[in-house]
Amino acid sequence: MNHNPKTPRKKITVGPATWVAAAFIGPGTVTACTLAGANFGYALLWALLFSVLACMALQEMAARLGVITKKGLSENIADQLQNPTLRYAAFGLIALAIFIGNSAYEGGNIAGAVLGISTLWPESNIPWPMVIGAIAAPVIVLGQNKTITWVMTVLVVLMSVAFVGTFVMVDADMGAFFKGFEPRIPEGALLTVVALIGTTVVPYNLFLHATAAKDQWKDSDAPEHALAQARKDILIAIGVGGLISMAIIGTAAAAFFQQQIEVHNAADMAKQLTPLFGEQAKYLMALGLFAAGVSSAITAPLAARYAIVGMWPKAPALFSETVPIVVLISGLALSLSGYQPITIIWFAQIANGILLPLIAMFLLSLMNNSHILGRYKNTAWHNVAGGVVVLVTLILSTKSLMVAFS
Repeated sequence: MNHNPKTPRKKITVGPATWVAAAFIGPGTVTACTLAGANFGYALLWALLFSVLACMALQEMAARLGVITKKGLSENIADQLQNPTLRYAAFGLIALAIFIGNSAYEGGNIAGAVLGISTLWPESNIPWPMVIGAIAAPVIVLGQNKTITWVMTVLVVLMSVAFVGTFVMVDADMGAFFKGFEPRIPEGALLTVVALIGTTVVPYNLFLHATAAKDQWKDSDAPEHALAQARKDILIAIGVGGLISMAIIGTAAAAFFQQQIEVHNAADMAKQLTPLFGEQAKYLMALGLFAAGVSSAITAPLAARYAIVGMWPKAPALFSETVPIVVLISGLALSLSGYQPITIIWFAQIANGILLPLIAMFLLSLMNNSHILGRYKNTAWHNVAGGVVVLVTLILSTKSLMVAFS
């Protein structure tokens, strides 16, 4: 029997883009999509599509940087800043913004997961924030990349079943749904557009993806093959994430737009769906919100580790392990503090507003560096796409800061 040992076996490869999808479909995205659909119907689906494509463009650059240089984004930034003053200033700004922002996001993630699970068991006296923390902690501390990838995959599948299942249940007007991809901004919708983009294009995901891609393909000696896998991974995982977000907008639009029903967040939507479509709709929405909170509660501390530790390569191993735990504990404390999730996210908006355009410009500069990327540097089309995204992030940052301080 002829057997060629060099022939690679075909297998299902789940890549790090699943982390990104699981990260951006957090409670903030679920809430933003819920409000977009409830207040403006299907009209802002085009904004969500743009944000998903922008996310794909930036994440492809981050993954390519990790695969080719075998270093994470923060490590590459540190290498390029030879001036000690600039290097320490950049490290301080990134570390502070990432730590504060991710701690605030973590508080919102845990609070969002609690909203979902408490909708299922409203009479329970279980300290749900502690339960969420207990679920996230071992994955963050003990999980290897392969394990984390499969945990994220399970959570993304769970969200897909929950949110797409609810969308099918509400029997949306598909003609109106597809018309929502025609770009237009209804009166009063500008800040909602900003929110949709801001919850999808998140700076900490760039650090997360670059390091995870580096680790995923660290042993590959065929860059073209690794990049092809990374791009396919991005297209599928982030594409699925976009479909989930669109399903949430579609559900809220079909159920609540022009119905004079007040909806403030996804937990409200879960409760309001019950008299319209039965208990199953409530359970699906609540389960989806729970999965969204848990997935983001795992990825936010990991991203903080990659961003902060990567700029300090000689940091003690204990420091690397401590950063994500401190972020998790800070988020847990915020979720237990009694502040509303929207108040917690206020802090994250400020950090995101400062960091997003800065990191996008750092990334674009690195991706045009022939010294570190050689023939894998950005093409003209990459730069056009990246330039558009940077411009939008600048506008987004200005708006988000204005909102946060108003």
